[in-house]
Amino acid sequence: MRPASLAGVAERVTRGDSFDLCLGNFLDAFYAAPSADALTEEPRPLAPHFANIGRVQDAYLAATAEELARRFNLPLPHWVDAELRKLRRPWFASSLAGVRAVLLLESPPAFRSRNLFVSENALVRV
Repeated sequence: MRPASLAGVAERVTRGDSFDLCLGNFLDAFYAAPSADALTEEPRPLAPHFANIGRVQDAYLAATAEELARRFNLPLPHWVDAELRKLRRPWFASSLAGVRAVLLLESPPAFRSRNLFVSENALVRV
């Protein structure tokens, strides 16, 4: 069963499911039926459960919510601007120096503003 919301993604991850798989399943469901309800409820913080990678995931969920809200002209959820949803140090989706330069250029604004550097198609599903 696919998570119906980003809060559902966080819930499943805290129970041991893969963040990437849960987020991908959420995106599949969201793209099939875009809804503000899928973004509104604040996901539980993952940092207390998973330390550094949890902080990245907390920021990633907020960036995802902001980017989807912008793309689909939905209200911006209140929780996306919380400090726990921003990284103090940059995080790159790749450790390769040449790829990092591309990620700096391509990263969507919602990700870049949280110090997350991902490809421009980070939320694309095939």
